[in-house]
Amino acid sequence: MTLKPYVLTEKQFLPQREATYPMEERGLQFGDGVYEVARIYQGKYFLLQEHIDRLYRSAEAIRLAVPFEKEELIDKLEQLREMNDVKEDAIVYLQVTRGSFPRAHAFPVENRPNLYAYIREMPRKLREIENGVRAILTRDVRWEYCYIKSLNLLPNVLAKQEATERGAFEAIFHRDGKITEGSSSNIFLVKGGKVYTHPATERILNGITRTKVKQFCDSLHIPFIEEAFSIEDIARADEMFLTSTTSSIIPIIQVEEQLIAGGKPGEVTRKLQAAYEEAAGLAVKNENA
Repeated sequence: MTLKPYVLTEKQFLPQREATYPMEERGLQFGDGVYEVARIYQGKYFLLQEHIDRLYRSAEAIRLAVPFEKEELIDKLEQLREMNDVKEDAIVYLQVTRGSFPRAHAFPVENRPNLYAYIREMPRKLREIENGVRAILTRDVRWEYCYIKSLNLLPNVLAKQEATERGAFEAIFHRDGKITEGSSSNIFLVKGGKVYTHPATERILNGITRTKVKQFCDSLHIPFIEEAFSIEDIARADEMFLTSTTSSIIPIIQVEEQLIAGGKPGEVTRKLQAAYEEAAGLAVKNENA
């Protein structure tokens, strides 16, 4: 698939090479903005409404006005998908900042937010979905408002880089001995047929896929316990998995040197993966595993 290079801005659709902003842009200089990433499977958006709803919640939390009403924005993202002739698996990235103004910490008096959205090809992580991944532990040093999907991601970037350098897929944050979430995912532990994960407080980003997993657990009669588990609980886990928009549901088979369930994905994780595949209208593909 070769995407056509069109992007959406707050004013119009443009070829990507023409979509530029001045250097004094508040997202660049302050991280003063919010963003979303939504999945496209086989040319169709998956859970787009939920992502747009969260975008507006994040924007409201930082007192930022999105330059479109929700339904208008969704219509424009559908137009963007059609203009880029999307047929396969991809993502749409959408960012809103407080705009381009001379640099000053206080909000500008004028309300001229910048918005852009683009689509990029992204195949599914089939090997990881089938076989599982390794993760490391790292201290959670982030701010208190992790529930806002803001542009302030430097601690996440550093944690992900540490994981990459150590040959792992994800870095799992912990605070006061309790697991919060991953650098770009939500983290789950399975014990005794029950799924445990950190509650959706201000300390984590309540992932869209996380929310779907909760719904899948309800429909499959799997107890879903929103309760933070500890580092020590990992050694006693029957299964672990992570979720995110770009990764869907991926088993965690090792944390640091600790193998989870002998290093193999577990039954509960497989059931949730199957539920996700069905909801997304996909078939599990193992040929690349």
